[in-house]
Amino acid sequence: MRSYLPTPKAQGRPRTHSLRDVLDAILYVLKSGCHWRLLHHDFPPWSTVYYHFGRFRLRGLWSLTLKVLHVAERKRVGKGPRPTAAIMDAQSVKTVEESAHPSGYDAHKNVKGRKRHLLVDTLGLPLSVYVTSANEQDRSGARCLLAGLKALVPRLKKIWADGAYTGEKLAGWCEEQGGWELEIVERSSADTEGFTVLPHRWIARLDG
Repeated sequence: MRSYLPTPKAQGRPRTHSLRDVLDAILYVLKSGCHWRLLHHDFPPWSTVYYHFGRFRLRGLWSLTLKVLHVAERKRVGKGPRPTAAIMDAQSVKTVEESAHPSGYDAHKNVKGRKRHLLVDTLGLPLSVYVTSANEQDRSGARCLLAGLKALVPRLKKIWADGAYTGEKLAGWCEEQGGWELEIVERSSADTEGFTVLPHRWIARLDG
């Protein structure tokens, strides 16, 4: 990770706070959900942390870090660095009344807020994330989630999804866009209520 962080400039004022402290502060905000201005005083000033957060985003550091950690974890458990199969899912989550766009109402789940679309490998590691208003259909969100992904996961061949993604149009689009086989994993019975274990390990973690 250190090798991907920006190096200090040879000229100018030296850094007052280490990038390790800045990263710890950013992860604290992401984990706790607190406001930037309410960052604990043990960390560097919130304005400094927020400044570096923006710089890292513009430099593509977050995407690069995720890619490096993803490959490292797959190698650690004995898998190839690039996945060949993935799981796709979506979840509507509530937002506050004053929340900004995108926001909508999911009539099926009775939730007002946003919908998180997620593609993960068989270890549950994220490959792609996309956020829409809660009223967005899963099939429509899937196209945004997968668009342009072929170059990033060139060995991906199969995508498992639940019944919300049923449809020949989406399956055909997946085949056309990336050569992906979209396999729908249905419940064993239409009368089944509550949570049931599906034939394939359902590990798209959407609870945090």
